[in-house]
Amino acid sequence: MTPSELGLPAVRGATTRDPARPDDARLIDTFGRVATDLRISLTDRCNLRCSYCMPAEGLDWMPRDEQLTDDELMRLIGIAVRDLGIEELRFTGGEPMLRKGLEGLVSASAALEPRPDISLTTNGIGLARRAESLAAAGVNRLNVSMDTLRADRFATITRRDRLSDVLDGLVAARQAGLGPVKINTVLLRGMNDDEACDLLRFAVEGGYELRFIEQMPLDAQHGWERTEMITAGEILDKLQAEFTLTPDAVARGGAPAERWIVDGGPAAVGVIASVTRPFCGACDRTRLTADGQVRSCLFARTETDLRAMVRGGCSDAEIADTWRHAMWGKLAGHGIDDPGFLQPDRPMSAIGG
Repeated sequence: MTPSELGLPAVRGATTRDPARPDDARLIDTFGRVATDLRISLTDRCNLRCSYCMPAEGLDWMPRDEQLTDDELMRLIGIAVRDLGIEELRFTGGEPMLRKGLEGLVSASAALEPRPDISLTTNGIGLARRAESLAAAGVNRLNVSMDTLRADRFATITRRDRLSDVLDGLVAARQAGLGPVKINTVLLRGMNDDEACDLLRFAVEGGYELRFIEQMPLDAQHGWERTEMITAGEILDKLQAEFTLTPDAVARGGAPAERWIVDGGPAAVGVIASVTRPFCGACDRTRLTADGQVRSCLFARTETDLRAMVRGGCSDAEIADTWRHAMWGKLAGHGIDDPGFLQPDRPMSAIGG
């Protein structure tokens, strides 16, 4: 079995110290970007089997002893917030609600000073019964992945008949005050690409914010084909056939989604065009995998091992310094359009969105 099939990164290890890096406590890079948003993968496990993410049988999940413990994870989160200028935390997976003690991790994160903004990305399975506890723990807002409004298509795409659970979770999240509740949708050619307008209508009527995401080369099967991807341009053409879309006047900043006001507002729709309209120049994210690896980019081919430092007795100052230098070496962009682009060995479920 190859390293790719095992989900291992191309390079994992020490980070080169560049003496040219300024004496700046923040997570700066050579292109002037500052990372203030930490994406935290809590587990690589998922209870769906989306066809564009993983095979029907699932993957070889990360051994428990390789996963950060709660104490190890909170130590790294504390360093990020206290010492590195992180202002936003997003818990992801896999499916983050499969991580035991999720509410405790959220509560501990919310108790940090300065208090970070906390969000969650979930597939919505089980959200209906946990929305209130997540809000009470300190989650400010969340994103729910849902690609279709049709139960038969949901079962085909995810290989699970659970659409009703997701819909119930959306309602519960809104009632719990976890707003704005955003819906993340990937359109698949010949599968659900005729539902763009139906999904937006559903979101507008339900008080949700819909965000379409271009399918990215992050599937475990490495079967992504650019020619099969529904582009941002196609998505907007579909929506504009039935809705009037006006570019949002609010500055986008480092947000991944371009936003449009729908029919004069107040509803809005977003498109995350990572492939055709990359926003790398304004990226403000750093990533921590469930096994304690720092990634400077979703598509990075290298990682920096903080778990080894935590378990090896390194001080907070040493860990923070390593994290700073890992981000200092961040590339200008993901390079999807480069002739030599290679898909990351880890799939999305093992990186965290």
